[in-house]
Amino acid sequence: MPKKKGPEAKHQSGWVILKDRDKQIEDFCRDYLTFMSRVKTEREAVAYIMGLSARGLIRIENRGKALALCRKGTRPLADGVRIVVAHLDSPRLDLKANPLYEDTELAMLKTHYYGGIKKYQWLARPLALHGVVVREDGSSVTITIGEEADEPCFTIEDLLPHLAGKVHAEKRVSEAFQGEKLNIIFGSRPDLEVKEEKVKAAVLKLLKSKYGMVEQDFVSADIEIVPSGAAREVGLDRSLIGAYGQDDRVCAWTAYAAVRDAKNPPYTTIALLVDKEEIGSEGNTGAKSIFLEEVLWQLAQSFKQQIIPSRVLYRSKAISGDVNGALDPDYPEVHEKTNAARMGYGVCVTKFTGSRGKAGSSEAHAEYMGWLRGVLNRRGIPWQTGELGKVDEGGGGTVAKFLAEYGMDVVDMGPALLSMHAPFELSSKVDVYSTYLAYRAFVEEP
Repeated sequence: MPKKKGPEAKHQSGWVILKDRDKQIEDFCRDYLTFMSRVKTEREAVAYIMGLSARGLIRIENRGKALALCRKGTRPLADGVRIVVAHLDSPRLDLKANPLYEDTELAMLKTHYYGGIKKYQWLARPLALHGVVVREDGSSVTITIGEEADEPCFTIEDLLPHLAGKVHAEKRVSEAFQGEKLNIIFGSRPDLEVKEEKVKAAVLKLLKSKYGMVEQDFVSADIEIVPSGAAREVGLDRSLIGAYGQDDRVCAWTAYAAVRDAKNPPYTTIALLVDKEEIGSEGNTGAKSIFLEEVLWQLAQSFKQQIIPSRVLYRSKAISGDVNGALDPDYPEVHEKTNAARMGYGVCVTKFTGSRGKAGSSEAHAEYMGWLRGVLNRRGIPWQTGELGKVDEGGGGTVAKFLAEYGMDVVDMGPALLSMHAPFELSSKVDVYSTYLAYRAFVEEP
């Protein structure tokens, strides 16, 4: 871990502060690039991390879509725990329950977008299909199509500019691109042995032969449409990472790595990786569920300790690992520059989120901010503060408020991104590595 460099470190580029750690940055980001290339859904993230070897970690899974990674501390659970929570879900397109239809001799799939997307960004680009199908007899099949060079991909067609005047050009963007028209082109070769819906019939034959699927199986399937392709290094100097889903799998990966690598943490530490944040943390795999309480019960049983979960959480400290929006060089007018995070300046600490008058925010207290600032400065970790745009310009929320309801101290912290919620988001390698260092310092601090 880097040693003292003083509180002035927050005013410097992370590349300057960590100028002697290029190899560590590159090594860490190489593993992160692999993770982001192979993982496109929350189910895949859980399965990938569960498959990694890490000595001393206790893994507690929740329905294949959420995961807690825990390392025992030297102090009893009753003294509280350290939690880094991040979410595994990202904006995407989901298939409807009855998605398959034929129109103009094309087989099509109906979708329902998930989370905050700009709909036009999903048109006329290669897409992949990831998910799980559960059959009537309870058996299941995992499907991934569109990632490999020798596989077909999918797409949503876009209207040619020659005919788009009234449909697109003369309307506001929010009106021009409609959610009901985000339909996937799934096939076009007809089955010549049937009389009606020949293309749909041909596609159903393929699904049956390849995956044992019948049409009704779509009802009991979690199938997501995501951008096709691997994560990439960006820039001539390879200093940036471009990938789908960095909001918020960048924080999930760094949280996992921090708990994996933590040395003798005084408090039991938990990387809590949850689902459904992009739609309000609902459901039994989101941050609003009692999954965290179940994790504590299981840890207490494993450690043979008696606890009251609510009292443990009240005495705990947490980081809500989530990204912020970096200062945009083409649209600086939406930011207030003195309070905007910048790419390459380290992990971003966000004291409060919400929108307008801090609505929906969980604001960290000054005492907690002071303690955390000391932790980062003592270890010479690049860090900065940030707000998500100007006052009244926009805003956003995180899972922090759901942890704060237990009474624990919590603050948002993660790297700043460009093109957030786009199919190809950008992060800085030094910010990704700084986030890992910050989370690790947090869980190792007495």
